[in-house]
Amino acid sequence: MIHNIRFRLFIYENEDPEELILALLNILPTAEYEVEMAEGLLGEPMQILTGRIDKKRDCKDFLKNLLETDQEQLIKLNKDLNSKMDHSGNLFLRLDKTDAIDDIWTIIDKGDAIHLKIKIEAYPAKKEIAMKNLSEILP
Repeated sequence: MIHNIRFRLFIYENEDPEELILALLNILPTAEYEVEMAEGLLGEPMQILTGRIDKKRDCKDFLKNLLETDQEQLIKLNKDLNSKMDHSGNLFLRLDKTDAIDDIWTIIDKGDAIHLKIKIEAYPAKKEIAMKNLSEILP
């Protein structure tokens, strides 16, 4: 169902990197990441963690955990698939990074988040096919 998962996490100067790495690992336990130093909009230093999950088992575990989240969130996700997916079948999700520290998966539309780009299996790789495949397993 999922080919791979790319992730990105912004850690700002006033945030605890260890806590947010824990949040990332609560969502993607096998995540290996690279750290890039950058500047925020106001010039403050920040870290950007990025990486990719390719192993089928890890992708399957992620999907299983996602499907165990709050049903109302999944129903909303199913309704919003058209706006959360690009033409190649990549699903863009944001999970609240503060909730993720406590191992709670909260899908959000904006704000501080763990950004996920999830390549949904579709043959050929088209938005409509990926949406159909995903909507069949969402409530």
